[in-house]
Amino acid sequence: MIEKDFLAERRDLLLWPLAAALLSAAAPLRAAEPVEGTPFSRRTVPDLARTLAARAFRPPAAVPDELKKLTREQYRSIQYRKDLAVWGRAPTRFSIEMLAPGFLYRDLVEVDVVENGRARPLSGDQSSFKAPSEAIAKLLAQAGRFAGFRLNYPLKRKDTADEFLTFQGASYFRGHSRGQRYGLSARGLAVDVAEPGGEEKPLFRHFWIERPPAGADNIVVHALLDSRRVAGAFRFGIYPGKPLTMDVETELYPRTALRHVGLAPLTSMFLFGPMDRDGIQDYRPAVHNSHGLAMINGQGERIWRPVSNPTTLQISQFMDKSPKGFGLVQRDRNFSRYQDLEARFDRRPSAWIEPRGDWGPGHIQLVEIPSRSQGNDNIVAYWRPRDGLKTGQPFTYAYRLTWPDDAPAAGPLARVVYSAYSRAAETENRRVVIDYAGDAMRPGTKPEIEASVSPGQLVRKTVRDNPQTGGVRIFITFNTGDAKSAELRVQPKMNGEALGETWLYRWTAE
Repeated sequence: MIEKDFLAERRDLLLWPLAAALLSAAAPLRAAEPVEGTPFSRRTVPDLARTLAARAFRPPAAVPDELKKLTREQYRSIQYRKDLAVWGRAPTRFSIEMLAPGFLYRDLVEVDVVENGRARPLSGDQSSFKAPSEAIAKLLAQAGRFAGFRLNYPLKRKDTADEFLTFQGASYFRGHSRGQRYGLSARGLAVDVAEPGGEEKPLFRHFWIERPPAGADNIVVHALLDSRRVAGAFRFGIYPGKPLTMDVETELYPRTALRHVGLAPLTSMFLFGPMDRDGIQDYRPAVHNSHGLAMINGQGERIWRPVSNPTTLQISQFMDKSPKGFGLVQRDRNFSRYQDLEARFDRRPSAWIEPRGDWGPGHIQLVEIPSRSQGNDNIVAYWRPRDGLKTGQPFTYAYRLTWPDDAPAAGPLARVVYSAYSRAAETENRRVVIDYAGDAMRPGTKPEIEASVSPGQLVRKTVRDNPQTGGVRIFITFNTGDAKSAELRVQPKMNGEALGETWLYRWTAE
């Protein structure tokens, strides 16, 4: 039985007093029940991660097989009862709703609430969820735990709690700011993404959620991360609003050396857009949750790299030292660029990572995976430290994650607001058009265009005013010969100083 497996797993680990206390929690609990709980402090989860890393990895308990077989429609019909939301009737402005296990979400996670310095576990029973059948309700009660949770907070009205952040599946979490809809996801950690031997996906196996004081506008969530080769502790300081802001502190404890590890990973979807519409038969001009990777490197250079849906796996590395920021960005907020009344891609959030402290040498890695469906997340971006993680050596880092509409502004520096690709009039040549807008590049500006294509050659550079955007349009015509791919770089300058973002792109043969 699931409960028996769970107890055996916890006895084997014998990690710390809280684990022993949880062993006695065999009966379903409500958050409001008077349970004494166990002591909890800021060091509880890091200490647990260190102890966990000293032992071999054991997968978390899995859901009953029948729940794994649920269809998407059956799973979506399962709803946590709103009247059972944790702190739903308390003075705090936050509340928690649990997410059911089943379908794609097959690992059972543990969730504790922390009040007055003591942690108490949450578990479910047959009345926790509104299920499509009594049989499914019984299976959920048998599981006794959850696949994750969502946080609510009054974003629009003071008397209405709005969902704004969800933790569910491996180490994934999704958020949105006021006025946005869910889109791309963040992750706790990425390991061996796109490696020939396959990706290792760490998971959050246990959460602790601190109850905020009445009237507080922030909440703290702690998470215990685990996988075959690494354990870790995460602390999320969460501030909903516009934008949603999350201060993340992390301690990793590798069981073995990790050469390929990704910090602050972001995962998104890109199906097609103006740069790659060849063969697309769709009434919508673009379909994506993010259409560019924005970066501010250690030297302060601002970079914009449109992402793509390639025909073969593409991996790009942007070497750097002490990056100032990076993120997957949904820059265009005009409905006419998407024409999707249901998905509303114009309201999907961006995600921006701002490292805290010195992250040292490494590179931002962008992975673009071929996809034929808008249901697939095929874009991944993260920071990869040059030296990876070493066996038995703790690794700490921190960053701020925000969910804005765009990357942070840089004063008058112009941004890329549109770029597209086409064949030039001469069939052997290609052409890209790049629109810049901002105080530094208004109509009448005559920028110097530094451009390169490798391999290949530049054929022509043309600059025109664009009164529609209040900026400047640049045409780059190039020829790649027989090359299957080429790297393009364009940067507008004046007297040697940058006027706008550096535009990068990997062209691949159709």
